[in-house]
Amino acid sequence: MNEVTWTAKAVKQLVKIPKPDQVKIRDSVNEKLPAFPDCTEVKALRNHLYVHRLRVGRWRVLFDFDGMVRIVAIQEVRRRDEHTY
Repeated sequence: MNEVTWTAKAVKQLVKIPKPDQVKIRDSVNEKLPAFPDCTEVKALRNHLYVHRLRVGRWRVLFDFDGMVRIVAIQEVRRRDEHTY
């Protein structure tokens, strides 16, 4: 089991997200990331500042792993729609 820590930046971003999404993100992080690297829905990123990401609905939880999981940032995934192009 890995220890999961949050940076101040990630906590600030989490607080700005709507409450139902905050709960989903926290539950998903607490359920999946302590078992990293044997967890699902985690992808390694290439040519990116952060090493891994966990997808939770329309949100990306970006994190680094150095013996413990460190949540660095949370980003919203913008979906394509009729106004994209």
